[in-house]
Amino acid sequence: MTTFKSRLRDDLTASIKERDELRSATLRMALAAITTEEVAGETARELSDAEVQKVLAREAKKRREAAEAFDKGGRPEQAERERAEGEVLAGYLPKQLTDAELAELVDAAVAEARAGGAEGQKAMGAVMKIVNPRVAGRAEGGRVAAAVKRALAG
Repeated sequence: MTTFKSRLRDDLTASIKERDELRSATLRMALAAITTEEVAGETARELSDAEVQKVLAREAKKRREAAEAFDKGGRPEQAERERAEGEVLAGYLPKQLTDAELAELVDAAVAEARAGGAEGQKAMGAVMKIVNPRVAGRAEGGRVAAAVKRALAG
């Protein structure tokens, strides 16, 4: 069975052979982040594929935030590089939900939470608990929370 991490390693080897500097550098950074995560804590351990995807999602988010910061700082070349790295990482992540798909999932979760008696502020937590496993890496937490707030206000 090939793990997600070994697929990343194989892709890194291929990108080095192809002299694809951007892809090589991005995959090296991603593998370093995975290794850091594996040795963090009391004992070193091998990450599951789902945990590896979470690390990649976090790294992709860092690239988006860095690109925005570089744009605001008037450094378009660096912003472009961060975006390009983010796109390499996005190729390994599940396809992101559209706003309409996310709203549909959130609306269903709100209805479910209300049927369970959740109202007001308590509803936010109840809805997030229902919707998060359904979204599972296909939308950022902040985006999900914003959609839930909109649905509860509406």
